[in-house]
Amino acid sequence: MDAYLIAPERWKQEKTHLLERAGLAEFADPEPVLATLNEALAKQYQCTNANAKANPYLKVRADGVFHVATPALVASEADALGDLFPERHDVPLAQVLETINNHCAMLSAFEHWRQTHIRQTASNPALLAGIMGLGCGIGVRKMARISSRVTESELEHAVNRRFSIENIRAANDAVLKAMDDMELPNLYRRDHEQLHTASDGQKFEVRGESLRASRSFKYFGQGQGVSAYTFADERNLLWHSLMISAADRESAYVIDGLMHNDVVKSDIHSTDSHGYTEAVFGLTDLLSFSFAPRIKGIGKQTLYIFRPKARGDESWTIKPEKAVNDATVRENRDSLLRLVATIKLKENTASDIFRRLNPYSRQHALYQTLKAFGQIIKSLFILRYVDDLELRQAIGKQLNKVELANRFTRAVAVGSPREFIQAEKEEQEIAEACNRLIKNSIICRNYLCLARQIEKAPDAEARDKLPEHHRRPFADVMGAHQHAW
Repeated sequence: MDAYLIAPERWKQEKTHLLERAGLAEFADPEPVLATLNEALAKQYQCTNANAKANPYLKVRADGVFHVATPALVASEADALGDLFPERHDVPLAQVLETINNHCAMLSAFEHWRQTHIRQTASNPALLAGIMGLGCGIGVRKMARISSRVTESELEHAVNRRFSIENIRAANDAVLKAMDDMELPNLYRRDHEQLHTASDGQKFEVRGESLRASRSFKYFGQGQGVSAYTFADERNLLWHSLMISAADRESAYVIDGLMHNDVVKSDIHSTDSHGYTEAVFGLTDLLSFSFAPRIKGIGKQTLYIFRPKARGDESWTIKPEKAVNDATVRENRDSLLRLVATIKLKENTASDIFRRLNPYSRQHALYQTLKAFGQIIKSLFILRYVDDLELRQAIGKQLNKVELANRFTRAVAVGSPREFIQAEKEEQEIAEACNRLIKNSIICRNYLCLARQIEKAPDAEARDKLPEHHRRPFADVMGAHQHAW
C-alpha cells in the first residue's frame, strides 16, 4: 500500500508542510474533530426524533425499519425561461460549435502533439468535423465523406495529431469557464452560497474485443460494454466524465471527478446507490465536500452513535443500532491523513487507491479506519435526510438533471447512440470527451441565446420571466455578457 501513498520517509519529514498544503492541519489532532462530530450527531438524533411524529412523509414499521417519501416539486419549479426560446428553430451543429469557438476560442486547445517545429495549424473545419465525427458516433472516415470542405487525409491528420484527451478536456474547460463567468446560469442554482453537483453512469456496448469492456447480460445480452461516468452541476454544466468498466462500482470514481476539475468547484455532491459507500462518506468529508447520495432502502441502513450514548433514548422513533469505532480512528489517524493528503495533493487518484484496498477491505486497518469515520458522517446525513424535505427534493432534482444529461448523450450520438465503435480505452475517452464538448457547446449556445432574448425584451417583461427568488436588477443579471452574442 505504501507505493500508492506519499512515501513514508517523505511523510515523516514533511508531514506538517504537507498537511498545510492539503488544508488538513485541523485534522492533525482527532480529539476536537471527534468531539465536534459527537455533539453534532447527538443534536441531530434529538432534532430528527423530535420532528418525527409531525413528519408526514416518515413511516416506521413495527420492526423499526422506516421509509421516507419525497413528493415531487410543484409545477412552479418548472423552467420559467423556457418559453423565451422559439418553439421550432433548427441550428446546424457546425454553426453551434463555430459560435462557441468565436465566444471562448475552444479550438485553440487543439495543439499538435509536437508543440515545437510545427508551423502549420489545422483548419477550423477539420477540427469541427473531427469533433462531430467522434462525438456523434459517425466515425472519422464517414465524416470526411459527408464533409464538403475537408478531405479524408486532412481530417485523419488532425484527429491523429491533435485530438488527445488532454486537449479535448482543455477545450471543454474553456467552454465551462465561459459559462461559469456568465451570471445567467446561476439563476438555476438553489443556493448561491453552495453549488450542488451529481454524477451517474451510462452503459454502452462495445464493438469487437476490448480489454476494458466487461460482460453484463442485463445491459448487453451476449455482448460486452463499458460505462461512461458523467458529472453535472445544477446549472447543467457537464464538468467531467470518464470511462470505466461496466463491472466496476461507480463509488470508486466519485472522488476522481470531484478532485479533477479546476473550473467547477462542488460543495455538495449527489449520486445514486451505486456511487455510495461508507468509505466515500468519510473521504468526501475529509476532502471538504458534502456527500448527499440517494440510497435505495435508506431505512435499512445501520445508524451509529458514540459509545456513551450507544443506546439512545427509548422514546426515539429512529434509533442507533451500533456504536462508533472511534478508537480505530484515533489509532490510525496518521495513516488516514496520509491517504487524504495523497488524494488532495493529486499524488495519486482515489480510484487507484480503492482498487488496491478493496480486495483486503476486511483486513486492512486503513480501510476500516476510513469506513469507521464514514459511518459517523453517514449517520449524520441520514438523520438530516429524514428531517429535511427540501434536501431530499434537491437531491432528486439534481439526479434527474444528470439522467437528462445521459439522454442528451444519446441524442447527440446520432451515429451509434448506444455503443462505442472504438475498442481501446483511450479512444473511447476521446470520443466521449468530444460528445461532452458538443453537449457543453449546445448548452453554452442556449445560454447565449437566452441572454440575447432577455436583452431584446423590455426590462419588466424580462424580470417577470425570471424565477421569483432570482429577480434582481436587469443589468446585474446580464452582467458583462449582455453583448456576448
